[in-house]
Amino acid sequence: MIPQSFIQDLLNRVDLVEVVGRYVKLRKAGANFSGLCPFHNEKSPSFTVSPTKQFYHCFGCQAHGTAIGFLIEYSGLTFPEAVRELAQSVGMAVPEQDDRLTPEQRVAQVAHSISLGERLSQAMDYYRLQLRGAQRAITYLKGRGLTGEIAARFGLGYAPPGWQNLAQVYADYADPSLTESGLVIDRSDEGGAHKRYDRFRDRIMFPIRNARGQVVGFGGRIIDAGEPKYLNSPETPLFQKGSELYGLFEARAAIREVGYAIVVEGYMDVVALAQLGFANAVATLGTACTAVHVQKLVRQTDRIVFSFDGDTAGRKAAWRALEASLAHASDNKSFSFLFLPAEHDPDSFIRERGDQAFLAEIQAALPLSAFLIREVCADKDLATAEGRARMLFDARPLLQALPPQALRLQIVRELAHLAHSTPAEVMTIAELPQAVAQRRAPARAQRAAPSPIDIQITRLLLAHPRLVAELDGAALEILERHGLPSMAVLLAACKTSAAGATLASISETLKQGPEGEFFAAEVRQVLGGVETDRDTALSDLRAAIVKLRIQQIRSELDPLAARASADPAARTRMLELMEEQRRLQPDASRAV
Repeated sequence: MIPQSFIQDLLNRVDLVEVVGRYVKLRKAGANFSGLCPFHNEKSPSFTVSPTKQFYHCFGCQAHGTAIGFLIEYSGLTFPEAVRELAQSVGMAVPEQDDRLTPEQRVAQVAHSISLGERLSQAMDYYRLQLRGAQRAITYLKGRGLTGEIAARFGLGYAPPGWQNLAQVYADYADPSLTESGLVIDRSDEGGAHKRYDRFRDRIMFPIRNARGQVVGFGGRIIDAGEPKYLNSPETPLFQKGSELYGLFEARAAIREVGYAIVVEGYMDVVALAQLGFANAVATLGTACTAVHVQKLVRQTDRIVFSFDGDTAGRKAAWRALEASLAHASDNKSFSFLFLPAEHDPDSFIRERGDQAFLAEIQAALPLSAFLIREVCADKDLATAEGRARMLFDARPLLQALPPQALRLQIVRELAHLAHSTPAEVMTIAELPQAVAQRRAPARAQRAAPSPIDIQITRLLLAHPRLVAELDGAALEILERHGLPSMAVLLAACKTSAAGATLASISETLKQGPEGEFFAAEVRQVLGGVETDRDTALSDLRAAIVKLRIQQIRSELDPLAARASADPAARTRMLELMEEQRRLQPDASRAV
């Protein structure tokens, strides 16, 4: 866990205009900056960045957030990755709440990671330079239909034959960081002598970039016959095969433009598809598709098409992709599976039949639900009770992995029909929550809905969170005893960082809590509304709090009035409240 105080300090130091400006062309527009929204296609700018609020907002698609949110949405980073990316840009080391490292050790750790990245970047430059004179490699790439433009876009290079070519690149070839980054292998023979040599030799090199565009590893393809055909960097502090997708950095813009991602099996498939007009393809790195892969993709798009060979190995790979996708298969996400004829990969299919034929195959790809049902029914005799029981047995863990939404219900109904059963029986067999059990469960207490005055106070504090420090004890007490969960959360966030609080700094805290959806909607309203100056906002806030107190008094008076004639204490309290209401009434008239 990253401390909230650090996140707030980070957002107060980061310049959102500079962060967004790395990816979006911004122009000054009054007090703000504007540009074309990077999250949807538009011809006239509706995307604004506020340097004072340190918030971005699109009036077209309603995308909004802080510098952290922008990196998460645009680059597909996780929350910790986005925080670390920003911290590194302003020279801060990210502390962890359970981190036992000293600040000096954390800084050294960050510096070491940067050093490893620089080593890999130097290697990429070297391999790219070597490709220019490597005729065999150039002939191979041209034979696959690749142009120099595509090769440059993906940073393709060539590792020449020889055992220690990288000694030309690094002054200290014995540096342990070369081994740690996966560029060099260091082994000892039986006699104890060290053998140190380049990992990649006589191979076409494919730099593997993370979501930020940094080189974290390499894939090398042999040109002639030989094994292994593909060779990846080993697991390193920067590179984990189960977490990275080849081509994702290059494909992000195309994925957003066409609305879906294609997942294929190898580097050459990705590069060849980009050459043929399908720049939205990515590939796993010689390993099965993982839940982390899927999580990275669903940050970029709501639709993913897995394209695998139609042989046994391809079916197994597709099944692993399905298993990895189940937890993300919500009603607004689409996963489908494309199986090309056995003699084709995507590259050869398009060259033989054309891009429109490939598009038709994508449109006809098997939906996750159909693929799941087809596979659990395969090799089972559904004419027998035993076959139907086995089908439901195999389906059970898959149904449990699916989110409890409409898609799962539809699959349950399909399976029930095939099993000569009912959806309720299938859900019972799979140990899924049943609607009847939910109906019998005790009803939860109704959550109090915010009133118009609650909304006004919320928006004023979101726009000017530092105003909390300007409120006196009586006003704070009114807010604190209001009883609305969202008000308690908002006050706590504002107080925690009152000295330097901004909409950007507290919004990251608010969105993580149970009231996150409510606050996200209110933040959108604040960003789209008319901005008020601090003094006006403070005056409106104080008046609104007075009006809120009058509402509290009225709600307390009603039950007291029924008891006042028989209960002297109730009558005394009622008179006190009526006097307080009379004193406050003139001030309340100023509340909007």
